[in-house]
Amino acid sequence: QVQLVESGGDLVQPGGSLRLSCTTSSISVMEYAMAWYRSAPGNRRELVARINADGSTHYGDPMKGRVTISRDNAKNSVDLQMDTVTPEDTAVYYCAIAYTNFWGQGTQVTVSS
Repeated sequence: QVQLVESGGDLVQPGGSLRLSCTTSSISVMEYAMAWYRSAPGNRRELVARINADGSTHYGDPMKGRVTISRDNAKNSVDLQMDTVTPEDTAVYYCAIAYTNFWGQGTQVTVSS
C-alpha cells in the first residue's frame, strides 16, 4: 500500500509564503514523477507542479512563477514552496505519484487576512 503524507498546510496572510511537504516510506521519490495538485470548493482538481524522475519540472498555470517544487533525498520528500500567495490559492493541496491513482489525503491551505 502506497502512502503519501502531506504536511505544512496552514492559515497564511495574502502575500505570504508557505512550504508544503510530502513524505513517504513506500517508494523513493527520486525514482518517480511526483506532483502537487490542488482542489478548491466548486473547482476541479488542478495541477500545481510536477517534478519528473530526471529532475525536470513542469508548472501548472495557477501558480506559475510563484511556486517551486523540489525533492529532498534525505527526507524522501517532495516539497512545494509557495510564495506571494493570494486568497485564490485557498485549497486542499494533494501530493500524488504522477500518472497514477496514488494520492495523499491532502493538506489545507487557507489564505486570508
